[in-house]
Parts: sequence; C-alpha cells; structure tokens
Amino acid sequence: MDLRNYVTIVPDYPKEGILFKDITPLMNDGAAYKYATDQIVKYAQEREIDLVVGPEARGFIIGCPVAYSHGVGFAPVRKEGKLPREVIRQEYGLEYGKDVLTLHKDAIQPGQRVLITDDLLATGGTIEATINLVEELGGIVAGIAFIIELTYLDGRDKLDGYDVLTLMQF
Repeated sequence: MDLRNYVTIVPDYPKEGILFKDITPLMNDGAAYKYATDQIVKYAQEREIDLVVGPEARGFIIGCPVAYSHGVGFAPVRKEGKLPREVIRQEYGLEYGKDVLTLHKDAIQPGQRVLITDDLLATGGTIEATINLVEELGGIVAGIAFIIELTYLDGRDKLDGYDVLTLMQF
C-alpha cells in the first residue's frame, strides 16, 4: 500500500512557507491506518519490546495500538505540567525558544526494552529529548518508529546509533 496517498500536503500551515504533512486522512482510513500500524507492530516484534513510549499527542495515536498488539504498556511523554505524579524532565530546543517534556519517574524499569513512536521525524528535537528521558530511567531504546520522515530537515542525524523505522519519506 502506498501510504503517500493518505497524506495531505497543506501549504502555509501552521505558518507561511511550511508544507504541512497531514496524516489525519491516513488515520481516517481503516485499511491505511491498519497497514501502517501493522508495519510498526512487525518492527516492534523483531525488537522484543517490553514497553512503548510516545510523545504527545500523535505519538499516542501511533504507539497505543502497537503496545496493545504486543500486550505491553504504553508510557506517555507529556509537556510540563500535564502528568500528575513525580516526573523527570528534559528541556529541548525549538525553532524559537525551548520547551520541556516530562515522563513519570516510575514509567520505565531499568533494562526494559523500549520502542519510541511518533508520527513525524522532522528536526529530531522531540525524539532526542524522549530518548534522553527513557535512558535516564535505565530503559534501552530498542527502536524508534515514525510514519513520516522529512529528510530535508536532517532529524535522523540526532538519532545516530539508534535503529529507526520510517514508513515514508519526504
């Protein structure tokens, strides 16, 4: 299945000059969403994962069905102030400023094999911060899976040494 047929390019969103890659048509089509999810499920199976972790919010959409299919848990990575218990935090750079991601301090046990999922690899900042959170708790990043990779933004450079799956590239 050619998943590119289920991505809508939206010009000038969220600001002028950006060609936004909208995956909601993919998620809205049962066969396409199942196909994409099944590809990541197979990838996860080959990595013998213990847990799936994903940053909000689209990392949840990608990761939860993968976790469910493997009978493992899902740990959400959220913006600061969104998780109700004790957290660890990771600051990361944005185009204009900084932001913070958090993860519950008890979400990962040392030695757990973790799959990180998200919809899109762009500059890599969010996933790099997520990796740092997983590893701070002693988790082993067994793989990282995305629906889309924007190769022209060189985000994969921040993931050197990690096993990465992308289902399509732009």
